[in-house]
This record gives sequence, structure tokens and C-alpha cells, in this order.
Amino acid sequence: MHDGSILEERGIPSLAICTEVFFAAGKVQARVLGHNELEPLTVAHPIQSLTPEQIRERAEGIVDKIVKRLTQ
Repeated sequence: MHDGSILEERGIPSLAICTEVFFAAGKVQARVLGHNELEPLTVAHPIQSLTPEQIRERAEGIVDKIVKRLTQ
């Protein structure tokens, strides 16, 4: 969230991606940083035990959401 808020302040569209377990914490962080619009996108939890291929599959599952969010 910190990196996203810095980028947004510089006029660079950004977003955060986290697992759904950390969604609420991400929203709180965005609010504290003064960027309520930086609502994180989520993927299923956990990711730490996944193979690179499984992580790629999850990432591919949200590509359209990422593009939409960054081009709004």
C-alpha cells in the first residue's frame, strides 16, 4: 500500500494485490495513507505454498481486473 500511495501521489496509476485474508488490513492502510481509492485486488489465500505455475494461474485470473483498474 505504501508503494501504491507514493506512485499515486506522483500521478502514476497503481494498485495493490493481496490475498483475501489481508484485504481488510490493506483497506485500513490505504485509508491511513490518505488513499481510500487504493482498494486492493485479492487472490485466494495462501500463496506462499504454491508452485510458480499455480501462482501464474492465479495472476492470470485477475489480469482483466488489473487492466480495468489501471485504465479507469
